[in-house]
Amino acid sequence: MRSGRRSGRLHPLHLAGWLFADVLLVLALIAMGDQGDPAAARQAEAGASQSPGEAGPKPSPSPSGPRAVERKPVKVSVEADSSDRERIVEQLRKVTAKHEGSQAAIVLTFGHNQDAGSGVAYARRINSLLDEARPKMFRGATTRDFVLLRGVGGRADLEIYFYTY
Repeated sequence: MRSGRRSGRLHPLHLAGWLFADVLLVLALIAMGDQGDPAAARQAEAGASQSPGEAGPKPSPSPSGPRAVERKPVKVSVEADSSDRERIVEQLRKVTAKHEGSQAAIVLTFGHNQDAGSGVAYARRINSLLDEARPKMFRGATTRDFVLLRGVGGRADLEIYFYTY
């Protein structure tokens, strides 16, 4: 005697969605793996353009291909009261000075505080002053505000991901 339910078997149509998702994932991985490393290509190009006996600095090649984002962030910290705009801007300029001429793609800012809302608000304050500190470096950068549940406030850690060129 058969009951109204199927006996533990999956209908093939139920598997079609999973199969589609798996195929899409494989195609995405293949597409990502096909992308070259622009930083490595730039270094190889610069090395090839200079003969071994040549002295002096290597000329910088003109960028070609799509821009990419560095995988390793530059990590910096600032400490100042959230109301002290000048000190925050001064510290942002100081900690980013050696990266002048680079353009930031993504900035993750972690405000230290035991209170999550206050930590996020401090991170937001820091991110609001990035353009004032270095307009060319941070114009158009994507910023995100986070909290580290430690400390008493007035400190932020920034992770800056720069474009490769």
